[in-house]
Amino acid sequence: MTPVCPFNKASRPDDASGKKPSENQSKQQSASDHKLQQDGVISPKCPFGYDSQTFKLGPLSCMVCQALLFQCSKCVPCSHVFCKVCISRFSDCPLCGADIEKIEDNPDLQKTVDRFIEGHARIKRSQIDTDKEEKEADTKTVIYEDVSFERGDFMMQQAMRALRANNIESAKSRLGVCAEDVREQLQKNGNTPELCSQLGAVLGMLGDCCFLKIVYNMSMNDTVYFSRTTGDTSSAVSYFEESVNFLMKMPKDNLEIIHTLSVSLNKIGDLKYYEGDLQATRAYYFQALDVRRSAVKNNSTVPSQVIDIAVSLAKVADVDRNLGDEDTAIAGFKEGIKLLESLTVSSEEDDFEKRRLSVLEFLNSQLGKK
Repeated sequence: MTPVCPFNKASRPDDASGKKPSENQSKQQSASDHKLQQDGVISPKCPFGYDSQTFKLGPLSCMVCQALLFQCSKCVPCSHVFCKVCISRFSDCPLCGADIEKIEDNPDLQKTVDRFIEGHARIKRSQIDTDKEEKEADTKTVIYEDVSFERGDFMMQQAMRALRANNIESAKSRLGVCAEDVREQLQKNGNTPELCSQLGAVLGMLGDCCFLKIVYNMSMNDTVYFSRTTGDTSSAVSYFEESVNFLMKMPKDNLEIIHTLSVSLNKIGDLKYYEGDLQATRAYYFQALDVRRSAVKNNSTVPSQVIDIAVSLAKVADVDRNLGDEDTAIAGFKEGIKLLESLTVSSEEDDFEKRRLSVLEFLNSQLGKK
């Protein structure tokens, strides 16, 4: 299941980035803006034209990762600027091809980027009209909306672009802005379902940034391979645990929330496995399994949910085997096999069928191991 941007429930993260709004959407937006102005409320717009439906490349963007500049660095002698991590991979300037003699920090431009981020979408806060003359003249008070979520949506896009380019620190910085915005709203509005969902998802992504990238290869002798991106294991666990705490407050009828919650639990389990704490590993894996089992009661025909349960059963059974409880491990593998053999996947869902067969092959291979 592809993660959905927690600030934009209407579309996938990049769906709108390359699309122009339709004529009907433009008319609806215009009508909405007109109504807001009639009600005395103005929806602020970014003066640079950035919003949740628009992605622009400009003087504040890195041409390599296509996100906002982070740790801005200048190539010498051509003076083109990029993120420090991005340009460090090149010996020639990606823009002009000039030989890079050295790379220099560009703190002045970075300050401009940071000021832009701090002020983005916060053109004006709510203002209260207390002028008696204006009231007598029957003029309406103009209220400028606080658009933290729009800023969060924008920063989420930047973080995802940086993450895809393996600019981990840039992604962490942008996600930190998102988390700060949501925490501010939580203080004002309390633990609403929407805010808890947003913060849980953002914290999970921050955990990913700190995570020891784990590739769990189920088809090669049940071997676990680890590849470090950052060594901050304790921070990763902390982010994932905080994500779990917020998502646990949510109703368990939203499949995206269930998926994010179970993934966070599994990742904590993965980290505990890496540390060699098998009892803690099993506890987190089993908790993720329990969350997925509860969800499938109301979504028993959703292939992704059933396959997720089978994967969780495999993870728990694998730990049981390592703990020396072979009978419990075999029972877990058999339960997963039974689930997948009874699952019917339509011909239009080829990806799910391939995944079902792959997990089923692995589970069957485990029955012969002792």
